[in-house]
Amino acid sequence: MNRKEAEVQARELVSKMTLEEKISQLKYDAPSIKRLGIPAYNWWNEGLHGVARAGTATIYPQAIGLAAMFDREMLGKIADQIAEECRAKYNAFSKEDDRDIYKGLTLWCPNLNIFRDPRWGRGQETFGEDPYLVKELGTAFIKGIQGTGKYLKAAACAKHYVVHSGPESKRHEFDAHANPKDMEETYLPAFEAAVKEGKVEGVMGAYNRTNGEPCCGSKYLIDDILRKKWGFPGYFVSDCWAIRDFHMHHCITKTPEESAAMALNAGCDLNCGCTYLRIYQAYQKGMIEENQIDCAVERLMTTRLMLGMFDEENEYDQIPYDVVESREHLDIAEEAARKSCVLLKNTGILPLDKQKINTIGVIGPNADSRASLVGNYHGTASEYVTLLQGIQREAGDEIRVLYSAGCHISRDRTEPLAWRQDRISEARVVAKNSDIVILHLGLDEYLEGEEGDESNSYASGDKENLNLPEVQTELLKEVVDIGKPVVLCVSAGSALDLSYAEEHCDAILQVWYPGARGGIGISDILFGKCSPSGKLPVTFYRDSDPLPAFEDYSMRGRTYRYIEYSPLYPFGFGLTYSKVVIEDARISRETEGIKVIVNLKNTGDMDTDEVVQAYIKNRDSKYAEENYHLCGFQRIHIRAGCSRDTEIRIHMREFTVVDDNGSRFLDGTRYWLYIGVHQPDRRSCDLSGDEVKRLEVQI
Repeated sequence: MNRKEAEVQARELVSKMTLEEKISQLKYDAPSIKRLGIPAYNWWNEGLHGVARAGTATIYPQAIGLAAMFDREMLGKIADQIAEECRAKYNAFSKEDDRDIYKGLTLWCPNLNIFRDPRWGRGQETFGEDPYLVKELGTAFIKGIQGTGKYLKAAACAKHYVVHSGPESKRHEFDAHANPKDMEETYLPAFEAAVKEGKVEGVMGAYNRTNGEPCCGSKYLIDDILRKKWGFPGYFVSDCWAIRDFHMHHCITKTPEESAAMALNAGCDLNCGCTYLRIYQAYQKGMIEENQIDCAVERLMTTRLMLGMFDEENEYDQIPYDVVESREHLDIAEEAARKSCVLLKNTGILPLDKQKINTIGVIGPNADSRASLVGNYHGTASEYVTLLQGIQREAGDEIRVLYSAGCHISRDRTEPLAWRQDRISEARVVAKNSDIVILHLGLDEYLEGEEGDESNSYASGDKENLNLPEVQTELLKEVVDIGKPVVLCVSAGSALDLSYAEEHCDAILQVWYPGARGGIGISDILFGKCSPSGKLPVTFYRDSDPLPAFEDYSMRGRTYRYIEYSPLYPFGFGLTYSKVVIEDARISRETEGIKVIVNLKNTGDMDTDEVVQAYIKNRDSKYAEENYHLCGFQRIHIRAGCSRDTEIRIHMREFTVVDDNGSRFLDGTRYWLYIGVHQPDRRSCDLSGDEVKRLEVQI
């Protein structure tokens, strides 16, 4: 539906409402207005990597794993399938007159925050640390969710606007200070692209303050930037119970009425929480004008109209329930699991050769753990396939598979030492009786995630450091000391310090949280059914000591763009079972930037996907990043021994810099453009001189 048409209809509908009816629609669990034919509607639904919290649904890899694919097209397809399952559930539940929480069409995703610090527990929900990558993947996800039909297939919501990436334990009172340069260069671009390119229907504010103002009550952020500067026409929603924080924790206001007025007058249309129950009192006290209420309700009704909620001929009404966890969706989820895995080290032990193995030892607290598959914000699968089960399926009757958990994942730091030693003793026995050990360590949603609130009671929050839990480190060393070949698989939604494993393990595979059936995809890679091809969307540091203070929001010293030392594994890094080289790269000018035609050759003996990456470095401006920044990427498939061309378009915006006042402009004429299968850091360039080409560009 054309937005202008929807806005006219919404205005007419709202004009028929009483003041009390209008106010009732500003809360996330909006009641029905039967006399106007408006059914009850609960705005709160989640679809970060599959429809969440509403029963059975396809569970795809966690967002950080989806980011590791570096694949816009695949991500768009996954988002479309999420929207399809969302519609199917909405259609079925509506017929049952069930309009409860997590049953609606407004999906509060994607999370477009920048994963600036690896200690942040919710970084797993993001698309990584790089503004360009987050912008590109976020836009692709939004377009996939919302579709191209007459109506929105579902409504995406970009969150958490704007400067939000920890600390979780202080988010209800924290004031994130970001200078104008970091705002324009790092924290704002993905949200701007969501509005201008993705046409996102909703935006959610963050819990914290940014530069002194609560994000859900900031006229500068919501009205001046989001609506006036970027032209955002959709609805704005508070994070859940964030408006209550204005008076309870931020102490910016003194009463719930003041908080409600501050948020509504700034442009926050919808309250996830209860503070907007005081809007009528705020109106009576003269804190709010009725036209402000009208404006908010009109935007909310416009969204519902654009979803086709009041049209009996809606094109999506016939989507059947059997699309939920359909074979097609499960196949895509398994493919995504394969594409998301990042091979960090391989001495040649992978892929495993079945002809040379009699017994495989599978060890580790995550090896047979469902929690290590799903991450946070997930639905319920009808079938889970852990790594142990995936290996058992692949091994069949030909190879014996021995198993030991080895230790508890260590959610309880007080667990008895004797218990740990008993499990590790079993792990040593399994390792001694195996030809090769697959060791599966890492975290789960109970060790890293969202700070506890009404919707999340386990209160996992941020990590204290980048280490594995102590008992897992002990297990790792004990298994390595046995002397058998060790392949380490790591489940986590963030970077961990894998320095010991890098030195002592034969291979390391970062598997993130790979989805409900992730054990199938991981096993396919281990046994060589496909080549690994994921790339790191975040930097893997050696430890957390060199990192700036967690609460410091300056980008100085953070992420690959400003890091001042060599990391363990750089952003964009990831090995394959083959070897793809850059044979040639040619530049041609275009109206809005440049086009780079890249010729690649697979010199190895295995077909593989590879991700071509482009990085740019301004050689003239004092305002340029410390290092360089990603400005283009393309995933391609190359058969063994074959060559292939691909194109990367680089927009003129990528040649700009941002000064200390937050102004973006062209400054200088000379640039280095790096084209390769990884970034041009010292470690990667040492691998082979033909994996990165440096081109000189003059603007």
